Amino acid sequence: MNSNSKTSLHPLKHVAIIMDGNNRWAKQRGLSGIAGHRAGAERIRDLLPSARNLGVQTVSLFAFSSENWLRPPMEVRGLMSLFSTYLKKEAKLLRDDGIKLRVIGSKDRFSDRLNRQIKDAERLTASGELNLHLYVDYGGRWEIAQAAKKMAEKIEDGSLSSSDISSSDIDSYFLDNGLSAPDLCIRTAGEQRMSNFMLWQMAYTELYFTDCFWPDFDKNAFEHAIESYYSRQRRFGTRSSVQENN
Repeated sequence: MNSNSKTSLHPLKHVAIIMDGNNRWAKQRGLSGIAGHRAGAERIRDLLPSARNLGVQTVSLFAFSSENWLRPPMEVRGLMSLFSTYLKKEAKLLRDDGIKLRVIGSKDRFSDRLNRQIKDAERLTASGELNLHLYVDYGGRWEIAQAAKKMAEKIEDGSLSSSDISSSDIDSYFLDNGLSAPDLCIRTAGEQRMSNFMLWQMAYTELYFTDCFWPDFDKNAFEHAIESYYSRQRRFGTRSSVQENN
């Protein structure tokens, strides 16, 4: 990517991606849905070096929503098996590449074995510098409700006053522990909606939509999305410099 394009006052540090289109990618090729999800999982590995080279510090991936439990049972079992295989196969590679894995979501419906695998992978990669956050069994509205419950409990026991609550205070009650909000959210496969992903955190996030299916979203497609980000002027609710001069 041309470094001259990096003119934004807000360098890109956190990229969120809604990985969509695995099933449609597989269907076009006469493959099973799980084959599409497997190809999507392999795409993650390909993009992480590009993210690091572009100065990104955190990559947040929406892998499995709380609504995805409503999919056909066979597909859900296949996804859980694929997730387990990914953890076993990738954890050491992530560690060796300096990538810190964190799995964010409810996880209440995961098997004990899968939850142990998650904890083991997070411990193994804890010293990494590039953050990889996998949002699994996750929904933005659910996360907001969980944060509200935690605050209500503190108000009830007297350790928090409702009059003192600010938006930055609320940030600390989310599952990412107040991590900086995504600068850019990419959604693949043509849909143009947030699908209940990081609703609080992405109030001012730049959005990028592409028709490309996730398994086809290669380094060039990723860099094109980054170029788009650096061509914009982030305003955070204020007027742009062009508007101010008119």
